[in-house]
Amino acid sequence: MKSLTSFARFVVFGGGTGVLSSLAVPLLAALMPWTLSNALITIASTVLCTELHARYTFRTGRRAGLRRHWQSAGSAAAAYAATSVAVFALHAIQPTPGMLTEQLVYLSASGLAGIARFVILRLFVFATGTDRETTKTANTATNTATKTAAKTADTNEPIKATTFTRPRRTPAPAAGLTAALSPS
Repeated sequence: MKSLTSFARFVVFGGGTGVLSSLAVPLLAALMPWTLSNALITIASTVLCTELHARYTFRTGRRAGLRRHWQSAGSAAAAYAATSVAVFALHAIQPTPGMLTEQLVYLSASGLAGIARFVILRLFVFATGTDRETTKTANTATNTATKTAAKTADTNEPIKATTFTRPRRTPAPAAGLTAALSPS
């Protein structure tokens, strides 16, 4: 269930940013060449998506950081390459495809690349299973459990925590120890 909600957020944030980007490219292209406009918007949208995915999609609780930005950019470049190869292959097979066919191939490749990108981001870029994070989570859960008062099923009364103090070990006097160990 957690993966499905993460995937839904991934689609919403990624798709929403994609729609905004598609509107921004032609506006910026009025001021500069289209390829430069597309490159700038792609970089900006990738940075924005990485932050959104870190904070909301995969809920890491912190900013993405430079390493995650580079990894995310790599997965975005791979997705871009996959869609480009799919459209190129279509044109190699059918030199003049119709717009509907071209869009179908592009969107299919984009959808598959998006699913692959989600898996890469979830399992590698924003994975939370590292020892440090697992330990941190376990310590937080332990601290929360000890701070939270449990309620009994019958009375709904809090169970009182009992603490045991460990007796302090003091060394036995040498004469007493020797006397205790020596045969009588």
